[in-house]
Amino acid sequence: MGLGPGDVSLLAPMARDAMETSDLIVGYTGYIKLLPLDLTHGKEVMATGMRHELDRAKMAVEACTNGQNVVVVSSGDAGVYGMAGLILEYLDKTGLQNTVPCTIIPGIPALCAAAALLGAPLMHDFASISLSDLLTPWELILKRVEAAAGADFVIVLYNPKSKRRSDQLKTALDIIRKHRGDQVAVGSVRRAYREGQEIRTAQLGNFDVENVDMTTIVIVGNAQTQIAGDRMITPRGYFNKYDLETGERKREKSAQ
Repeated sequence: MGLGPGDVSLLAPMARDAMETSDLIVGYTGYIKLLPLDLTHGKEVMATGMRHELDRAKMAVEACTNGQNVVVVSSGDAGVYGMAGLILEYLDKTGLQNTVPCTIIPGIPALCAAAALLGAPLMHDFASISLSDLLTPWELILKRVEAAAGADFVIVLYNPKSKRRSDQLKTALDIIRKHRGDQVAVGSVRRAYREGQEIRTAQLGNFDVENVDMTTIVIVGNAQTQIAGDRMITPRGYFNKYDLETGERKREKSAQ
């Protein structure tokens, strides 16, 4: 299940119900800390550090086979860079897919949380790319950035920077700059809906990569994306089709 971005008010009711009826909660230590105390009180909790996702999957499935009702938590949505895929893969590879029942409970993904705080940057087609090369070769990530930039997608960058990866965000932005120039709108949200939240908008040429870390989502606009005040807006094209004052559809120009 997904916890959403971290604020208890954004935890889906179905996810809350699942935790309330669970025997065991399994998750990354940082995400377990985001859980309301009333949902963990009196329950068994198993937490591991970063890069121990497979260990968490094994613990959860083993507990299920022993008769426990288990919840595996991810931040955002469990199916967006979360644990849902790994759990299903593990069940499939161990032949337990028809023995251990598994329900995926959605949550508000980080890209939606960041977009809401920035305004409306995802109103048109977009691509989501993680810059983490722990599981994906960096060369393949660069190909995806190049393709998305060339196709004028709004681009959402997950895991943009870490202590080990200090230059990859700059490299990715340089690729996008090649296609869109320095004037394209960029927004970043750090720790969305959590303590220490930071929201920034800028043009790519003035975007400061030093204020970015692993808790940050970076959104680079397409050719139509605008910064209006402190908000990002990617128009769908309504005002090209409809008159602002009357709301009536504009007459299409005849083909020449």
